[in-house]
Amino acid sequence: MANPSLLILAGDGIGPEVMDVVKRIISWFGDKRDLTFDVSEDLVGGAAYDAHGVPLHDDTMAKAQEVDAVLLGAVGGPNYDDLDFSVKPERGLLRLRKEMDLFANLRPAQCFDALADFSSLKKELIAGLDIMIVRELTSGVYFGEPRGIHVEDNMRVGINTQRYTEAEIERAARAAFELAKKRGNKVCSMEKANVMESGILWRDVVNEVHQADYADVELSHMYADNGAMQLVRAPKQFDVILTDNLFGDILSDCAAMLTGSLGMLPSASLGLPMANGRPKAMYEPVHGSAPDITGQGKANPIACILSFAMALRYSFDQGTEADRLETAIEKVLADGARTGDLMGPEGGTPLSTTEMGDVILAALDASL
Repeated sequence: MANPSLLILAGDGIGPEVMDVVKRIISWFGDKRDLTFDVSEDLVGGAAYDAHGVPLHDDTMAKAQEVDAVLLGAVGGPNYDDLDFSVKPERGLLRLRKEMDLFANLRPAQCFDALADFSSLKKELIAGLDIMIVRELTSGVYFGEPRGIHVEDNMRVGINTQRYTEAEIERAARAAFELAKKRGNKVCSMEKANVMESGILWRDVVNEVHQADYADVELSHMYADNGAMQLVRAPKQFDVILTDNLFGDILSDCAAMLTGSLGMLPSASLGLPMANGRPKAMYEPVHGSAPDITGQGKANPIACILSFAMALRYSFDQGTEADRLETAIEKVLADGARTGDLMGPEGGTPLSTTEMGDVILAALDASL
């Protein structure tokens, strides 16, 4: 059988730096675990704009549709702030999500024991945290029409439309329920049904899906503003959180900081199964392009490495190898390996991006 295929889009800023480490990890699995990937690379974001005048070339989009999974680094940077909205680097990312129909964004927020002191919350609230946010990714206010800025009565008016169909809500709900069955068997759905008609429909459809096919999964509902408060009050009450595109954007970043560093958090964006049974998929770290540290070897590569671990688990049915990689990361953190973003008040010398890759690879070797 052909090797599984990966398209790497390193992007901008620290994206290429962290992706260089991930490529070494990918090669390790080929050399040591007989798990070889056909890897291709291309441009996205500002890098694509510099080369082609667009944030995602049509040929790159076509490649993304053909491969088994896309692994993306980061997009954006101050050099592109003055570009027209239509060609900003982030539009390349949004195009990938929309045209690949990656409707379910999985954002885990897991606190490694060695990093429990790095959260802004008390250790007892955060130790052992392991939650998953399922964010609907291809509809809602970011894509709804009408949208834009126009003039009414000599005054500028900005319009964005929150729009959901029941089919869009249903497939996101099913993704959350299926995940919950493999975890703690609990889903908390968050919306604003008290003030938004789209929220009323969201709650109704989630209830219908639950009653029809997932009655064995515990379901609760929460207004999204209360959900934000509960995430910082008692985060371990949650297992899987299901929410829409806008609220998911906000709540997942809130949950991200519970763990202490954006440099630790991966994500997966999944769509419907392809002909080979694998889902359309893109994996990317939660952090941005970090232009302030670009090219300095200070970036933490762990979020991008963990994104590849999610690819192993969700795209390639390699859960055991994903566990191996996650365990290696947990070990090096427990042994005190730190990049600059993970340095505590006790100080010390942080590892460079490349050096963090070195110790993780050593831990992988030790796992054999």
